[in-house]
Amino acid sequence: MMKFFVMMIFMIPLCLKKKSFWLVQMMIFLLAFLFMNLGLNLMLFCNMSYYFSCDVVSYGLILLSIWICGLMVMASENLLKLNFYYNFFLLNIIFLLIMLYLTFSVMNLFMFYLFFEGSLIPTLLLIIGWGYQPERVQAGMYLLFYTLFASLPLFMGIFYVFLDMNSFMIYFLKFNNMNYYLLYFSMVIAFLVKMPMYFVHLWLPKAHVEAPVSGSMILAGIMLKLGGYGLLRVMIFLQKINLKLNYIWVSVSLIGGFYISLKCFCQVDIKSLIAYSSVAHMSIVISGIMVMNYWGASGAYVLMIGHGLCSSGMFCLANISYERLNSRSMYMNKGLMNFMPSMGLWWFLILSSNMAAPPSLNLVGEISLINSLMSWSYFSMLLLMLISFFSAGYSLYLFSFTQHGKFFQGVYSFYVGVSREYLMLFLHWFPLNLLILSVDYLMIWI
Repeated sequence: MMKFFVMMIFMIPLCLKKKSFWLVQMMIFLLAFLFMNLGLNLMLFCNMSYYFSCDVVSYGLILLSIWICGLMVMASENLLKLNFYYNFFLLNIIFLLIMLYLTFSVMNLFMFYLFFEGSLIPTLLLIIGWGYQPERVQAGMYLLFYTLFASLPLFMGIFYVFLDMNSFMIYFLKFNNMNYYLLYFSMVIAFLVKMPMYFVHLWLPKAHVEAPVSGSMILAGIMLKLGGYGLLRVMIFLQKINLKLNYIWVSVSLIGGFYISLKCFCQVDIKSLIAYSSVAHMSIVISGIMVMNYWGASGAYVLMIGHGLCSSGMFCLANISYERLNSRSMYMNKGLMNFMPSMGLWWFLILSSNMAAPPSLNLVGEISLINSLMSWSYFSMLLLMLISFFSAGYSLYLFSFTQHGKFFQGVYSFYVGVSREYLMLFLHWFPLNLLILSVDYLMIWI
């Protein structure tokens, strides 16, 4: 595991070279292919040392992080064209990648907390430095304070666990079962804010709308998954108390997911709609983790991977339209099929994956999560039906609204998609639909 970390450290000087924009991107993809060849034992933590290790959950999320960071550089060619501090941008991405890599691979609970919070800093710099509107500062503050406010109790909780166990090692904690209400709430709240759960989701649409395309991609692709990963790790030693209290989180998430799905139909900003759809998807993931059964945990993991690729792809599509029309409003982005018929196909493919059509990973994840929630309570069936139905509804709404109809008369110049954009969308869509062939690896890791 250390070798990948060292490779990332040595990529930092490359970022500061002139004309090294595409070189850094190639190096990130090389890192992804090297990481793919890591020998992995499905049942255990492997490549294990005192600090680093990797099990299936870490492996999938680290690979997703590296892949999305490579695609972020690819999506941000505009910065290179305008010569808009792109060296600092690359440095920021590498720093963010290092933080995410360390978050997912450290064994030490305190170190996990440190890097979990450390990943906020480059994200904040992305939003404030390369965002579009002046409101980006407010969006950055929302992101920072929502997360930090919930993280202080987590910090205290981690030290309480250390006092009780005399160890920070995640691997040793599974032999313990802590039945304390205060500890449970302090450990769980920070991750639920990061996911984000309904009621504490307001920072997400704000951050997405103000962030540049790369900021949106990393927020949707990886940042939301930090919460799910944290929950999967801390639930190991909070099982008994969680079985008493999980109905709170499941109820709030499912009702919130239904309400947010309806809210998607009210959006006029494309990015805002995609951000709210992320909240709806994450609500099912929270429920799946909280019901604490086999289907739920593996389904949550699969949906996290699938949603990371799919949501990131949708933000790329939104940005492609924004670069041409200088607007994210759905009233301006109409009839795009007249201009870019080939891009219409990509809108269709990625939005169909978002509504969990086969053969996407989202389908496997949603089926598993529906199974787990149904076995927990039959009453959840009604809300699950509504969330699934409306998820297809707002995906079709977004597709038909942007692709069909009469195009905006104020458009006086336009250019069709370029090969870089098609390749970028292919690299989102292909793994999302290819990974269903190896879904056995994703489902038998517990």
